Amino acid sequence: MTESAAPLRVVEETPAYWRIIFDYPPFNVADGTMFQALQDLLARMNVDPSLRVVVFESANQDFYLSHFDLTGKLGNVMTAVGPSGLPVLADTFVRITRSPVVSIAKIRGCVRGACSEFVLACDMRFASRENTRLGQPEVGVGLHPGGGGTERLPHLVGRGRALEIVLGANDFDGDTAERYGYVNRALPDAELDGFVDVLARRIASFDRRSIAAAKNLINQVSLPSADRLLDALNAFRTALTWPETQQRIQARRVKKTLSACSSDV
Repeated sequence: MTESAAPLRVVEETPAYWRIIFDYPPFNVADGTMFQALQDLLARMNVDPSLRVVVFESANQDFYLSHFDLTGKLGNVMTAVGPSGLPVLADTFVRITRSPVVSIAKIRGCVRGACSEFVLACDMRFASRENTRLGQPEVGVGLHPGGGGTERLPHLVGRGRALEIVLGANDFDGDTAERYGYVNRALPDAELDGFVDVLARRIASFDRRSIAAAKNLINQVSLPSADRLLDALNAFRTALTWPETQQRIQARRVKKTLSACSSDV
């Protein structure tokens, strides 16, 4: 069964396995509408007793999720409080990680900034070897990550590589992302769908209680605290007020007309 709920679609492959397809033309921008859709999805996921696993993918081969919207369409995602007690931006990512449902990011295209932080919040990440660009470009825009990138990356890739990713503000292809631990695996594009589908169906065949218990135990030894995530988001909001940051953002807005994935957060 397929349901339409812009800016994402839910495809129920089985009662235990859903595919969540980002379909928000033209670039799958992470704005207030996208965050509200994710909030609604999480509410639905966590009360469904049959659901075991969701796979997040994109209808756009060039943009998985393109960037964090800094043009006034974010609404209150950095100020309104979600069910976890954190602002909606951080709350969305934290609830994905804490959900009893397993989340898998199947990545094709551009994933940068807050959208990189989205896939970092997912339980697993699998990327197209030929068609992936991952990065945290915030420092290049006069900012720093505020949605968990600086808190989650060191656990995955180590301190030195986390600093390279964040301070270099550059793109990483699928092979490099796999070698660093940014993603679980990079697969040939033609094999990506089949690999993820087999894994998702295998997980979906297991008991929900054992999945949730195992995930919770791993979470306890591998996740940043809510206080650290909140500190990072508050620091990000402060950085947005720096004059030099505002100058860089204005310059990037002009550049954005040439490439929606060039240097956006």
